[in-house]
Amino acid sequence: MHESQAKQTMPATTTRTKRDRTFEQPRDDLPRNTVLHADALKALGDLPAGHVDLTVFSPPYDGIRDYGKNWTLDYKTLGSELFRATTDGGVCAVVIGDGTRDFAKSLTTFRWAVDWVDRAGWRLFECCIYQRHGNPGAWWSQRFRVDHEYILIFFKGDRPRFFDKTTLMVPSKHAGKVYSGTDRLTNGGFKKIEPKAVNDMKCRGTLWEYATSNTEGNRTKLEHPATFPDKLAEDLIMCFSKPGDLVLDPMCGSGTTCVMAAKNRRDYLGIEINEEYHRIARRRIRSEVEADCRLF
Repeated sequence: MHESQAKQTMPATTTRTKRDRTFEQPRDDLPRNTVLHADALKALGDLPAGHVDLTVFSPPYDGIRDYGKNWTLDYKTLGSELFRATTDGGVCAVVIGDGTRDFAKSLTTFRWAVDWVDRAGWRLFECCIYQRHGNPGAWWSQRFRVDHEYILIFFKGDRPRFFDKTTLMVPSKHAGKVYSGTDRLTNGGFKKIEPKAVNDMKCRGTLWEYATSNTEGNRTKLEHPATFPDKLAEDLIMCFSKPGDLVLDPMCGSGTTCVMAAKNRRDYLGIEINEEYHRIARRRIRSEVEADCRLF
């Protein structure tokens, strides 16, 4: 990562209790509910250990977008810094994909996952697929159209400290119908299913489908060249955090994670090295969060 144009200095941390995992005293001197114009690694290095509850972000990868300057990304150091800054049981969700090099996939996503687990200390909770609605008229003559990215969901410690999938329920295709028969067990055997009605809603699986940001009609957001849907960020925030938690986006771009965290009564912290994108994120927060007094 390049050095930031601006850097905020933060004092040393206080101790945290194992009982409630909260600071013994409020830390008014730490950045909260703001977007820093800074280099992610430098800003993260100034955060105390265990400060962040949830991180949701999409990093630049494989040079797929031109972000205006020759930024570099040290994803290995980033993984270690995020791990240190995350509370025990905290979660980090990375929305990422793979570019193509010499006609072959880069494997960036897989290298990222293996390094963060083997070297940084993270554990992989799940790898979900973000299926995006592609342009139906697009013609790919030499390979399949790419209409997905990965959502790598890491956690720190024994298990995620918060997990609530009720907001991720989806309608059952056969709601109200009665079914029976047998289920195949993992040991190869069979289990008889007694007749019962299919529930109206069911648990979402690992395939998450969203319309792209282009359909949201947010002109300010689309000033950034690479965005992900508001609903994607919101679903991760609602599933892996609770009101009052601190949600971080270390490369916040257009500010989607910060906006959705604030709208759902979480605290947020964004970090953005690009001056233009920092302004976009702040404009979104002013227009979509601070202007809505009902959120506070």
